[in-house]
Amino acid sequence: MPHSLVIHTDNADATRAVGRVMGENAQAGDVYLLTGPLGAGKTCLVQGIAQGLGAPGYARSPTFVLATRYQGRLTLHHADLYRIDHPAEAWDLGLDDIIAAGQEVLAIEWADRADALFGADALRVRLDYAIDAGSDADAAGGEIVPDDDGSIPGRHSIVFDAVPHRFEPLLQLLAARFSSDSGSPAGGA
Repeated sequence: MPHSLVIHTDNADATRAVGRVMGENAQAGDVYLLTGPLGAGKTCLVQGIAQGLGAPGYARSPTFVLATRYQGRLTLHHADLYRIDHPAEAWDLGLDDIIAAGQEVLAIEWADRADALFGADALRVRLDYAIDAGSDADAAGGEIVPDDDGSIPGRHSIVFDAVPHRFEPLLQLLAARFSSDSGSPAGGA
């Protein structure tokens, strides 16, 4: 069984597609800890998770409200720790209660700001991007120009490392479904 996986995506829709598979296969008590720089695709991944859970509407980054909730097959709590000043502030959001109850799904952006507060059974997902020569950013003289959805254009990576046992079936499914080169479904499309 794989204990790590890297999926490359070329746009926000491909990142959402990975999240959609995560949401379709989510179980009560799943905790996703998302890290990476601004524009790396964390919110896009959560949008896909919400879609996969069947939540209506469009998930938005909760940067200013810190946490939002979406009702689908399971309730998805989406937290963003970017604006917290101290890891203990994460508990003020009630994240410990959500984790302890184990009945809902929790996706936390900027989880590295309070990483010590989360258990080893959470799925840690690191997102990053690389600006390709000839991209919009290259044409803008090296300035990074976000797309309309706030994501940075170009090739992105989604890295699942040190995967807890409960998430190994998901990792196998993602590995089978997505090629490691494009984030596209395996076999084309």
